[in-house]
Amino acid sequence: MSRSDTAYEAAIAGSEIAHERFRTDLDIATKNSKMDFVTEADTETQHRVIEVVRDAYPDATIVGEEEDELKSVPEDGNAWVIDPIDGTTNFVRGVPLWTTTVAAVRDHETVAAVTVAPALGETFVADSTDATLNDEPISVSDQADLERFVVAPILRYGSERDRQFGTLLRESILEFGDLRRFGCAQVTLAMVARGTLDAAVSPQPEPNPWDTIAGIALVERAGGVVTDLEGNPWKPGCEGLVASNGSVHAEIVERVRAAVA
Repeated sequence: MSRSDTAYEAAIAGSEIAHERFRTDLDIATKNSKMDFVTEADTETQHRVIEVVRDAYPDATIVGEEEDELKSVPEDGNAWVIDPIDGTTNFVRGVPLWTTTVAAVRDHETVAAVTVAPALGETFVADSTDATLNDEPISVSDQADLERFVVAPILRYGSERDRQFGTLLRESILEFGDLRRFGCAQVTLAMVARGTLDAAVSPQPEPNPWDTIAGIALVERAGGVVTDLEGNPWKPGCEGLVASNGSVHAEIVERVRAAVA
C-alpha cells in the first residue's frame, strides 16, 4: 500500500475510535497545564493509527503527541506524524471541532496528509499536488482586501506566552476584517485550505509537528502560502506560522510580526 493510501486508512481507522468515544464518559487527565487535557481516547486512537501504519510499514518511524513516540521530525528519512485528537479541549467538552491527523513525511517534505473531522463528516486529503475535501478539490480564498480578511490565531501553548497571544488577538481585531478562534489548529488550517478563512497565524516558536504539518500541506496544495514570522518558507522548528491564501501574504507577516514584537 502506498504511503498516501496508508495515511488515509490510518487516519480513518483512528478517527473511528475517537468518534466512538466522543461525548461519552471519559477519564480525563492533564499534562503540562490545567488546560492541556489527555484522555484514554487519545491513547487508544494513537495506538490504532500506529497499528495501521505498521501493518503496512513495520519499521515506520512514528512522531506522535502521546506516550513515548518521537516528538520531533527526523532530519532525513521517512516518518509518520500523528495527532490522534487535535483539539482535545473541544473533544472533552463535546464541541465537534477536533480531528485525527496523519502525515507521511520524507526528508522533511510532506508526501501525504489526511485530516479527518468525523464529528463534522469531513475528510481533508493532501497528496503531492492537490488538496481535497470529501474527494472534491478545494482551494484557498481569493480575498485580497485586509479589511475583509477573516483571520484565526492558533497554537496557544500554555500560560507562559499568554500575554503575547492576547496581544495577537487584540491586534488581529484591529489589523484585519474579523477574528475567529476554534481551538483546533488542524481544523483551522483546513479552513484556510478550503477558503472559509483567509489566514491562520501564530507567534509560537517551534510549534509541534503534529499540530501543523498536515494542515500546512493542505494549505500549500490548495494554492496558499505558509511561512514563519520572517516570511521564510515554513519548516519544522521555525519561529511562528503564517498560513494565508497568498494574495497579500507579506503584509500579513509584517502585521503579525509587529503585533508580537
